[in-house]
Amino acid sequence: MKFRKPLGVLMKEAEETGEGTLKRTLGAGSLVALGIGAIIGAGLFVRTAAAAADHAGPSVTLSFILAAVGCGLAGLCYAEFASMIPIAGSAYTYSYATMGEVVAWVIGWDLVLEYAVGAATVSIAWSEYLNKLLETFGVSIPYELCHSPFQVSPEGVNGIINLPALFIVILLSLVLIRGTKESANINGIIVILKVAIVIAFILLGWSYINPVNHTPYIPVNVGEQEWVAGNKGFLDYFENDFGKFGMSGIISGAGVVFFAFIGFDAVSTAAQEAKNPKKDMPIGILVSLVICTVLYVLFSHVLTGVANYSEFATAGKEASVAFAIERYMPGYEWLSILITVAILAGFSSVILVMLLGQSRVFFSMSRDGLVPKIFSEVHPKYQTPYKSNLIFLVFVGLFAAFVPGDVVGDMTSIGTLFAFVLVCIGVIVMRRTDPHTPRAFKTPGMPYLPIIGALACLLMMIGLGKHNWERLIIWMALGFVIYFAYSVKHSVVRKQSRKDLN
Repeated sequence: MKFRKPLGVLMKEAEETGEGTLKRTLGAGSLVALGIGAIIGAGLFVRTAAAAADHAGPSVTLSFILAAVGCGLAGLCYAEFASMIPIAGSAYTYSYATMGEVVAWVIGWDLVLEYAVGAATVSIAWSEYLNKLLETFGVSIPYELCHSPFQVSPEGVNGIINLPALFIVILLSLVLIRGTKESANINGIIVILKVAIVIAFILLGWSYINPVNHTPYIPVNVGEQEWVAGNKGFLDYFENDFGKFGMSGIISGAGVVFFAFIGFDAVSTAAQEAKNPKKDMPIGILVSLVICTVLYVLFSHVLTGVANYSEFATAGKEASVAFAIERYMPGYEWLSILITVAILAGFSSVILVMLLGQSRVFFSMSRDGLVPKIFSEVHPKYQTPYKSNLIFLVFVGLFAAFVPGDVVGDMTSIGTLFAFVLVCIGVIVMRRTDPHTPRAFKTPGMPYLPIIGALACLLMMIGLGKHNWERLIIWMALGFVIYFAYSVKHSVVRKQSRKDLN
């Protein structure tokens, strides 16, 4: 038995108002800003350089396009679900209605990787850029106090704790507790600032592009060439050469820069706080995704043209954008400072939206009995799930303070891609099981586009390599221990099912 959550129950929850419920304060403009706020951040300003240096070279622009295709197709599926089931919880809620409780739990647990671990990843990047800004004024935080214990500087200094990353998580968690509308207003201001800075870098940096840096556009992968020529076995190639430039590098690069698109689905977690969710949710999801894709392709083209991609593996590894400006755009040192300030603000909005998304997913899971009730307790004055915010403050804070950024970044990507695969499948299932339910927005090209979307996301998961698959499997195993130890006994749907049988 699947233990699906009936659509009628979901719609009734969506219509609830008053004490113990979330407040509807967000319009279409706020939702688009929320999406852009979540999307433009560490993925663009940090992961772009990492993907270029380690995987794709200048063809990281093609990685962005591949990632955008996967996200766009998943976004169409999200938009249909969000217009149909306007309730907090995102992919978790959608899968509960379509594929049953077990799949819903898998996605809900998986979304912790996207939102909570993602927020930790961005807070670590925030710490890097804060240090870069302070260095401009002749001040720097000691290496030990802004890096993980698992990191060692070129001079041999061991990290102890990342205090700036922990600080920003605490600050933004307190802002979220204060209220969704206030958080959205702060986010809106930050969005205007960081989009302006991205556009400024594209326009000013375009004239500093050195064509030599784009040659060859797709760096050679010798192992890949040997495999294609039949001189190397697939397993040997996949183990040792896959993703290290060449065509496979574009695929691996897409898996890395995919982190840059994480956030558009965070819009769907706020469905229960949207004024007119059936109309505004698809707008918020799709418009934010289109705007960011255009900016990403242009930005990565300029960044890899101004500085050679190989430099992002060494001197320009941290705070790569500021490095490129200072090294290759003389006279624009002021832009470096301004862009660093904007990046810090931009990272802050990403962390804000991810923390919001995480607490809303667990809000829904708690109301369904799959996690303890403390996660759905709403503040009597601010009408926010404040206890959930405080719990995730501790969880995210520990990751931010003690785990390296590259590890948590790839964990976030593979977890989110897995959720996207299930959403693409779920929209096909829902069309078959509930064909007559009203849909304000319909995914076109059924079932082909959702299938292509699922395959594109699966391809990017493969590109992230076996170590991230191992981490995903361990994370899922831990989730199932919790599910069978707690959730099965407290599930509201299961209790109702047993009552109906009796």
